[in-house]
Amino acid sequence: MKQYITALIFGTAIVVASIFLGKAYSDRTKVEGQVRVTGLGKVDFSSDLIVWEGEYGVQNIDLKQAYLTLEKNKHTVSAYLAGKGIDTDELVYSAVKTNQKNKRIYSSEGKYVGEEFVGYELTQSVQIESKAVDKIEKISREITELLNQGVQFYSESPRYYYTKLADLKIEMISKATEDARIRAENIAKFSGGELGELESAKMGIFQITGQNSKENYSWGGTFNTSSREKTASITMKLVYKVD
Repeated sequence: MKQYITALIFGTAIVVASIFLGKAYSDRTKVEGQVRVTGLGKVDFSSDLIVWEGEYGVQNIDLKQAYLTLEKNKHTVSAYLAGKGIDTDELVYSAVKTNQKNKRIYSSEGKYVGEEFVGYELTQSVQIESKAVDKIEKISREITELLNQGVQFYSESPRYYYTKLADLKIEMISKATEDARIRAENIAKFSGGELGELESAKMGIFQITGQNSKENYSWGGTFNTSSREKTASITMKLVYKVD
C-alpha cells in the first residue's frame, strides 16, 4: 500500500512538473509588451518641372562697348529662344556682372613686377522655369548653336523638380505604415502573440534619389535635382502593444 501511494505521488509530481514546464515554454515563446517595426514606402515618379540656366559674356577694353555688345547678345539669345517656342515672359535675366581683367607682368628674369589692365569682362545669365520638360531639355542641349551667331553661351545642366510632392508624401507614408503593420503582425503571429493597439508612430527622413543611381541615403535627407526620373522613399517606425 505504501509503495502504491509513493508511486502515485511520484506520478502526480511528474504530471504537474510537465504542466509547469509546458506553460513556461509557452510563456517564453509568447511575445509580451511591445513590438517595434520599421516600414518602408517607395514611389517612382517623373519630374514635371524643369529649371535651366545658361550664361553668356563678352570682353572688351572699352566698358561702354562691352555693354553694347552684351546687350546685342541678349537680343540674339532672346530671338533664338523665341524661335524655339519660348515666350519672352518665361525668360529671367540676371543683373550684369562686371569684372576687370588684368594680366600679370614679369621681368626678363621671371620676376613679378606688377599687373596690366587688359579689359572688362561682362557676363549675364538667363533662366527658364517650365513644365514643358521635353522642350526645355532639348533646348539645353542645342543652345550651343548660338556660337554660329557669335555668342559664347555656356549651358548648365537642367534641374528637375516635382510639383506634387505633398500628395506623393502622403502616398508614401500610407505605404510605409502598411508595410510596418504587416511586419508587426507577422512577428506577433510567429511568436505566439496577438497584435494589440498602436502605441506610437514616428516618421523617418524623406529621401529623393535618381532612379538606378548610386546615390546614398543621407541622415539629413537626400533631394536629387539632377535626374528627371526619381525614386522617393520614407520610413515609418511603429510601436505596437502585443498581448
